[in-house]
Amino acid sequence: MSTTTRETTITADPAAPTVRITREFDAPVANVFRAHVEPDLVKRWLGPRGLTMEIDRFDVVTGGSYRYTHRDDDGAYTFYGSFHEVRTDERIVQTFTFEGFPDSVTLETMTFVDLGDGRTRLEGLSLFESTDARDAMIASGMEIGVNEGYEKLDELLAG
Repeated sequence: MSTTTRETTITADPAAPTVRITREFDAPVANVFRAHVEPDLVKRWLGPRGLTMEIDRFDVVTGGSYRYTHRDDDGAYTFYGSFHEVRTDERIVQTFTFEGFPDSVTLETMTFVDLGDGRTRLEGLSLFESTDARDAMIASGMEIGVNEGYEKLDELLAG
């Protein structure tokens, strides 16, 4: 199995409390979307290496919700949210909350773009409650988790 590592672009807007994440995958839109909505697949790639993932709930439909926990030797990290819009192979809009900071809710939009030739671009936009909340998320190691997670997703899609 060989995979091509793609660059992930992560950009914090200096004028708004947002982060844009863009990444291309050598896989069709349907496969990339499926990897985002099927719990057994999500467990295999979401988050940094070295963590295990337990999913309590993962109901990816408009109006559905999720809750999962990542674990490592240092502890457990639980996240939850609601799916506000799910359009198969097109778009997912959801909230995202880290249980350790339950008063901070992020609104995330992921758009799946068919580039042709079996390739997909994933465009993500996260809207935070404040610039401070955004900066705290970035400082928490978000970049490592995103990059390692997408590397694992490349491996999953290539398999």
